[in-house]
Amino acid sequence: MTTTEHTPAATALPSLYDARERFLTGRPLPDGVPEEVAAAWRRARFFGVPHDLKEPAVRPVRPVESALLDAARPVLDRIVPALGAGRSLLILTDERLRVLWTAGSVPGLERCPVLSEQEVGNNSAALALRTRSRAEMHGPEHFLDRWQDVSAVTVPLLAPESAQVLGTVTVASGLCTTRSPHPQAALAEAAAAAVETELRARAGRAERVLLDAYLRAAGPDGGRGADLAVVALDGRNRLVSDAAQRLLTPEVLEALERTAVSVRRGDGAGGVEGTGEAGCSARLGRSAGETEGAEPGERTARLGESAAEAGVTEPSGRTARLEVGVSGAGVAEGAGYAARITPVRLDDGTVLGIVAVLEPLGDPVPPAPASPRPPVSLTGSSVPWRHAVARAVELARSPEPLLLTGERGTGKSALAREVLGRGPVRVADAARDTGLDGALAPWPADRPLLLRHAERLEQPGVAALNSLLDTHPDTRVLVTYTPGAQVGPCLQRLLDKLSARSVTLPPLRERTEDLRELLPVLAPRPVPGQPPLTWTLDALRALELYPWPGNVTELAHVVRALAEQRRMSGPVRRAELPDPVREGPAARALSPMEHAERAAILEALRRHGGNKARAAAALGIGRATLYRKLRGYRD
Repeated sequence: MTTTEHTPAATALPSLYDARERFLTGRPLPDGVPEEVAAAWRRARFFGVPHDLKEPAVRPVRPVESALLDAARPVLDRIVPALGAGRSLLILTDERLRVLWTAGSVPGLERCPVLSEQEVGNNSAALALRTRSRAEMHGPEHFLDRWQDVSAVTVPLLAPESAQVLGTVTVASGLCTTRSPHPQAALAEAAAAAVETELRARAGRAERVLLDAYLRAAGPDGGRGADLAVVALDGRNRLVSDAAQRLLTPEVLEALERTAVSVRRGDGAGGVEGTGEAGCSARLGRSAGETEGAEPGERTARLGESAAEAGVTEPSGRTARLEVGVSGAGVAEGAGYAARITPVRLDDGTVLGIVAVLEPLGDPVPPAPASPRPPVSLTGSSVPWRHAVARAVELARSPEPLLLTGERGTGKSALAREVLGRGPVRVADAARDTGLDGALAPWPADRPLLLRHAERLEQPGVAALNSLLDTHPDTRVLVTYTPGAQVGPCLQRLLDKLSARSVTLPPLRERTEDLRELLPVLAPRPVPGQPPLTWTLDALRALELYPWPGNVTELAHVVRALAEQRRMSGPVRRAELPDPVREGPAARALSPMEHAERAAILEALRRHGGNKARAAAALGIGRATLYRKLRGYRD
């Protein structure tokens, strides 16, 4: 669990009552009102929340099905007796602060269907959702009149894998006149911990059910001994037999993934549609009936040149149609495959995924040889990257010096090797030989020269390079330079001379659309029979939001470390990413020292389950210092 986030107003409630009255009547606030409280009151006024609100203007519709409620209800039912008669109210909300369940009562406190700040003003649930930590609110800290004699403590509920906020647990009671923590804070913490434990157990159960369904379809050896092409998917995990691995194209696998997500949601007609580069399109829509000969609860889809229609009974009783057509991508013209798709259900009937058995409709198609990977230095279709590469290739055709500039890790040296061709190249690294004594002496003038890290050159090295350019003006020399450090006058004159033929490579944060092309190129080739490294949409969003100060080099380290160290199956999830990538970028540019501090704090928080007090103790700093630093990164 996490430590408490609360305003200090509980220590001065009488003065806050007067301050709130002055705020509501438009008079200036007195000194000493906490800024957090005043800002919350101002937000409530901005949202148009009346302080004397009786019922929210909009009554939200409760979700028909809620995995959170299903997991939490039996846990919270066991806690209700601890509330005490007429003394406390226990509230469960989802991530949108819609109230899913309540128990207990407090005299004079009416239940509310929603706790969103936009609807009812500031409260502990909204604060906990925003800060992702335990939050308290007392009496006049609330904006509404109806909560002036109420104290509440809320703990957020985090998903077991992604650490996303799924909802909140709140214990509300009569006004507590003592200082924080709330007398029932421990009860709220225990309730949230028990619900998260149940969520983890249910997540594990779902994975075991999916694995059992896969083994039943593939056989006891998981499809290794038999030539069965079996795929089991639930939108997060993916189990693929050896035969299916040889048969599937990325486009067909994506279509099956979409089908699994649609079946889980029970919205087979939800208009899932996508098109792959190899000409595979998947469309999900309503159909009047099931394919003749299909077993009940199964769907048959034909994957080939001409798509066939298939029906599947969805959890809601509706019927859907999947059409998949494939051309290219290693599938011979005219070849097709039938996919028998069976929903996988938990004991309570909830659909969690699908098992697909692929069967060739004609003669087996020999597997296509693996296509060579494009070099990393040429991978990317974004406009700034293609422009930079095209410009470098064009300038490299003439035998004159070329300067490649860009941040570290942008791929300057790799691109330089590509544009210089496959012939022998003399490489000099100014980071190791600042004077170029060992690099230029034995260098034959008819061989291209690649000079890396020109920013590290000292005056003798600059003089040697100038002499080389003067005596061999037609020699192909390619120089890479990383700006940032202060350069001397000699090196600056050299850079000015080369600037007429220079290309600046864009940093990765300015071409994030290339990330999805870079990931498969950077990942190590999978061993035979193993699926390639894939990514959930949530993980991809985290990768695209991260600023990548180390650019492609940093991305390559992350991808290779995940490929070599992960022991899980299925796509890479956001929870598996390194802490700085998973948590997202800071709100402002940080100095190198701040980057190091932030990484250490995030790692300590991860080790201690988000508990800020324990993380601060492990780092040897005060909790107030930890809060101040975290706020500083967000400002």
